[in-house]
Amino acid sequence: MEIKNIIGNALKIKSPDELIATSKKSELKKTLNVFDLIVIGIGAVVGTGIFTIIGTAIKGGPESVGAGPAIIISMVLACIACVFSALCYSEIAAMIPVAGSAYTYTYATMGEFMAWMVGWILMLEYAIGNITVACAWTGYFAQFLKGFKHILPDFVVNFPMWLRNDYRYMFAFCDKYGLDPHSQMPYIFDKIPVAINLPAIVIVLLLTILLIRGVKESTRFASVMVGVNMFMIISFICVGAFYVKPENWTPFVSNGFEGIFMGAFLIFFAYIGFDAISTTAEETENPQRDLPIAILGTLVICTVLYVCVALVLTGTVPLANIDIQAPIAHAMRAVGKDWFAGLISIGALCALTSVILIYQLGTTRILYAMSRDRFLPKSLRLIHKKYRTPHVLTWISGIVVIICALFMDLNISAELCNYGTFTSFIIICIAVLILRKTDPDRPRPFKVPFSPLFPILGILTCGGLMVYSMKTLSTSSLYFPLWLLMGLAIYAGYGYKQKRLEEKIKIQRQPKSKVEV
Repeated sequence: MEIKNIIGNALKIKSPDELIATSKKSELKKTLNVFDLIVIGIGAVVGTGIFTIIGTAIKGGPESVGAGPAIIISMVLACIACVFSALCYSEIAAMIPVAGSAYTYTYATMGEFMAWMVGWILMLEYAIGNITVACAWTGYFAQFLKGFKHILPDFVVNFPMWLRNDYRYMFAFCDKYGLDPHSQMPYIFDKIPVAINLPAIVIVLLLTILLIRGVKESTRFASVMVGVNMFMIISFICVGAFYVKPENWTPFVSNGFEGIFMGAFLIFFAYIGFDAISTTAEETENPQRDLPIAILGTLVICTVLYVCVALVLTGTVPLANIDIQAPIAHAMRAVGKDWFAGLISIGALCALTSVILIYQLGTTRILYAMSRDRFLPKSLRLIHKKYRTPHVLTWISGIVVIICALFMDLNISAELCNYGTFTSFIIICIAVLILRKTDPDRPRPFKVPFSPLFPILGILTCGGLMVYSMKTLSTSSLYFPLWLLMGLAIYAGYGYKQKRLEEKIKIQRQPKSKVEV
């Protein structure tokens, strides 16, 4: 009987009406319009894909082969998989405009246990993904400083490597070039190495403070960053097109279907932007109309930019010469446009700054929804009296990124983030199918066409790419189940008990309310 009760409790759902009623009591400020939402989506998707992962997707990484010029096929494949998921996001976000994104939608369809697990996966998707982006920001910042080598002192332009990399990278660097680690970084008590990514820490701290001041202020800042970023990307496409050599596109499929599929898997790292849009539902002025427009608009704009950048990049630079860390800027240097490469670095900094900001925003809004449902301590969802933002959770999410950036491997971080993205997309497709059966009469401002075909295709495409990648990415495919087990342990040890305590308190309060009536 006890096991039956536990299973029954774990499968308890929160109806859409209950979720919407709770959101109407939200203390978050409704300030976002459709333009703000598209800025959030483009800021997350374009910046991440073009400036952090496209080089690896083309050339390959430590555990995967690259797609080569066929990266455009990878992008189209990723886009096709995203179309089905984006349509499902649009339907369910417009129908249940509540903070929490996939976590909230899962609670309405699959019960509290699956909701917790999806929320836990989203933490992996956002917080761990933000580590990759923050560290990439440091790389472009270092490139940016080199443009001032004739103005700034050398100790600023070429600041020590131990102040811009984690200790794992420093040890790998020393091992590769046969250097003594003690000569490359300081040690505490001659035993503990000191290596911190200082620029990444500083930018995360500054953006955390900005997010506390307000989501509207944050999106205004992000819109400026996205504007600069878009200008630089379009300029790269226009300028680089004059240096394209068609012979660089041969062989077009350099690593067969394996390279194409792995390229699609890696590019998916950028498509968290869809989820980031839906996390702001409670701060959107007209979510039923604006969320679907923003989600689908982001997909179209970003995919067109991806394909154009990939064509120019692979046509300008031979495959063997493509740089993984800063491919766009390096391509301009390769054709003798050093001054333009410097401008590209500025655009990259703006792009990655907006990505960090949006990932932090998504993290805190999901944590806020989970805390409101008593999966996390009530004290965490305190709202700032002046700025009306969840300042405690904002600080926590920022500190987590800073701490993890001290020891997390960047490639593994990106791959883990991908697994989280695929899982959340699959869950959204399943949620749409469930609600079509369990609540067919609920008003749907936007409906997925050709249902159930499109949601099923979304499940198959995302699931297929995820399973295929597990054959190659052995390290991250091991860490992902471990992350799920950690989430299960936290739910069993804390979340489940808190939910039962909440139910007990509600029951105790009922007789009092009846007496008062």
